[in-house]
Amino acid sequence: MAWKTLDDMDLKGKVVLIRVDINVPVENGRVTDATRIEKIVPTVADVVSRGGKPVLLAHLDRPKGKVVPEMSLRQVLPALKSALAGRRVLFADDCIGAPAKQAVAAMERGDVLLLENTRFHPGEEKNDPMMAASLAALGDIYVNDAFSAAHRAHASTEGIARLLPACAGRLMQAELKALEAALGKPVRPVVAVVGGAKVSTKLDLLGNLVGKVEHLVIGGGMANTFLVAQGLEVGRSLAERDMAETARGILAKARAAGCTIHLPADVVIAREFKAQAANEVVAATACPPDAMILDAGPQAVANIARVFETCRTLIWNGPLGAFELEPFDAATNAAARKAAELTAAGKLVSVAGGGDTVAALNKAGAASGFSYISTAGGAFLEWMEGKALPGVEALNQ
Repeated sequence: MAWKTLDDMDLKGKVVLIRVDINVPVENGRVTDATRIEKIVPTVADVVSRGGKPVLLAHLDRPKGKVVPEMSLRQVLPALKSALAGRRVLFADDCIGAPAKQAVAAMERGDVLLLENTRFHPGEEKNDPMMAASLAALGDIYVNDAFSAAHRAHASTEGIARLLPACAGRLMQAELKALEAALGKPVRPVVAVVGGAKVSTKLDLLGNLVGKVEHLVIGGGMANTFLVAQGLEVGRSLAERDMAETARGILAKARAAGCTIHLPADVVIAREFKAQAANEVVAATACPPDAMILDAGPQAVANIARVFETCRTLIWNGPLGAFELEPFDAATNAAARKAAELTAAGKLVSVAGGGDTVAALNKAGAASGFSYISTAGGAFLEWMEGKALPGVEALNQ
């Protein structure tokens, strides 16, 4: 890895500015899911144990450069204190200027300081050099532990990293290590599963993957567009018919790169888009005009399982069907459980990410069986697309 980690830094007596992602759901002033807060604990604990004073930089929601009381990070303090049980957690009413400086000066060994929402300042999202300098003036070392915000070139994710000795935190380190194992230097063969509604939103992703993996499984509404591209009728199914030519181009690029694209041989159809709708399994070539494809069929799932068994690395983004509605979650559930089974047996390295993907794997009860589940969303997708992430690139300076 080209970037430094906490292991490379002397933290004793240093004020350590840590960019974290604690952009958690809040209702009526209370955190309803503290998962992201819990994930930053290893980095914070490591900094404290090595004599550093951790100062947390974070955002909440999208105030767009204005002070919005309903988006104050003060609301996450109780959950943060709970996660950091036994530690004194301080709060500053601003992330720069006198309030922040005074709060840093008041810290004692073992304390943790949370600064107010960085996005209350327009300079944050503009990556204003003055904003970055004001943040950097508060500390001695910068640690980025927010991979999920690494695709944004903001003052607290990119600008500050160029002004202080910088490294990756434990969560960022784990994420980068997992991603390197999945696409950077994977054990081959590699299979990618890409699902979701629209081809148009994942053109860069598909274009990058066909040149990097041996097998590409396409599911969800995207698969319908590829079926249309092959001259098949998909009835009332979700499909981007105007993207058929683009889909044919992706198929041609895959053939030239030696990547096998797998589309469903059979599908589950229904006349209504609702849970427990009457349904049947038909060949992908036989969707009736009045029906819609809502899931991959059992033969398609069996084919995916065989592909998984021949591969050593799996990267997954997007469900195979309308997983929110039973029984149209069957293909996603079965494939996810197969991946988890092979991972547990030491036969597969499995990395997955993206909002719907995490929800689908959790619903299948398979998430805990994957090698790594990324909650990074946009950053995970841009990494899969082969794009440089500013927050990671800055750590290499």
